[in-house]
Amino acid sequence: MDWNKSKTIFIVVFSIVNVFLYFLYLDKVTDAQNVQVMGKTPIEESLKMDNITYDELPPYKNDPSYVSAKSMIFTDEQIDKLENQKVEVLEETFLQSKLNDPVSVLNAKDNFDFTEILTKYVLNGVEYELWDVDEEAQTALFFQKVKDNPIYFSRNAMLTLYWNDKGEVTKYEQSMLDEFGTFNRKKDLLSPIEAIGNLYSHGHLKQDSKVKYMKLGYSTHVQVSETQVFAPTWHVRVELKDGIKEDYFINAIEGMIIEFQHESPEEDNE
Repeated sequence: MDWNKSKTIFIVVFSIVNVFLYFLYLDKVTDAQNVQVMGKTPIEESLKMDNITYDELPPYKNDPSYVSAKSMIFTDEQIDKLENQKVEVLEETFLQSKLNDPVSVLNAKDNFDFTEILTKYVLNGVEYELWDVDEEAQTALFFQKVKDNPIYFSRNAMLTLYWNDKGEVTKYEQSMLDEFGTFNRKKDLLSPIEAIGNLYSHGHLKQDSKVKYMKLGYSTHVQVSETQVFAPTWHVRVELKDGIKEDYFINAIEGMIIEFQHESPEEDNE
């Protein structure tokens, strides 16, 4: 057998095999890219089909930490430092206050400004974040913050202000958490677009609606004895086609949609 001829045949076959393996590699890379694209684009494509839009999505830190805490027990020392008010504490953890001299929460332009009442008359008032102002009921609801994020609708981490017809706060109710701790889960948080996709897949986002606002906070996950555990939670505010706004909450680790059982301040005081 001619060695030179055999050598040529071997080189040709080897080249063909290399070309075959190269194209096989390209096919695998393409398939992998397609899988990645399929995992990312259907959410956006589906939203586009139903004309569901969203503003710029918020940046977030991928910190899948649960937070633990205990209800604060209000002490006589803390209460004695509160000025211009008469305070009653129920079951050591729920504070009710009546102001001797009402404090205005309206500024010169008749807009609400709660700075004075929070900084001067409420214990650790700067640790609360405004959730809602109900002008008809003359109340404002605040949530306590942890790691600068609100704890949504926990009865143990709320502040409610009540004012009169002159826009002057006459009383408030407060509960608070302390002894905070954290522990992590070995799992990434849902990204903003994944949270939106989760709402959509469960039928909560209606056609022609718009996601107006998203913020990461915490919600009650479980309570063990006196210790409560809070999970990272996405708050998503959606504006419908007719202008009505709806609020949704999603466990940012497990993906569960949360429905809060919350009574209004009027019901709490009946």
